[in-house]
Amino acid sequence: MILFFGPAGSGKSVQGQMLAARHEWRWVSAGQLLRDTHDIEILKVINNGDLVDSARMNTIVGEALSRAQDVNHLILDGYPRQFDQARWLIDSMPNHQRAISLAIVLEVPREELEKRLAVRGRPDDVPESIEKRLQLYRKEIYPILTYLTDENVPIAHIDGMGTIGQVHDRIEAEIGAVLGDS
Repeated sequence: MILFFGPAGSGKSVQGQMLAARHEWRWVSAGQLLRDTHDIEILKVINNGDLVDSARMNTIVGEALSRAQDVNHLILDGYPRQFDQARWLIDSMPNHQRAISLAIVLEVPREELEKRLAVRGRPDDVPESIEKRLQLYRKEIYPILTYLTDENVPIAHIDGMGTIGQVHDRIEAEIGAVLGDS
């Protein structure tokens, strides 16, 4: 399994979907899972820029992982977002018969993120919500990455600037170095 991290607008979903299509892997987006629940309370939380509580999020992701047990390679986009979710994910890997091969962190400057989000047009892409999400991301990501490093998960920081193809090539190079020709 490959984890994708990056703030809103960093290109996680585009890159995850490209990898999935190119290699016939499964792309699982935490954000898409939440939007697809059509749960009014969850939608209120995400539209406000807040994080869904970990217990609920872990259940939703756990169900998605169970549905994907027949798939060799899985890309998990935008999860874990909190430290206790990272701990749950590591602890539950044997139950899902998976290991985390690589965590990719897309790095994009704030002003570029704001430009990208301005044109994306999701209901939760309003200035107040964007600011809150960026602050939450910065606060939560470093303890998660430290924990994953302590659990021997390789971390690759990828420059998310440039064309979609240039960023994709950087990601492919990192994946190739870790997974070989999977």
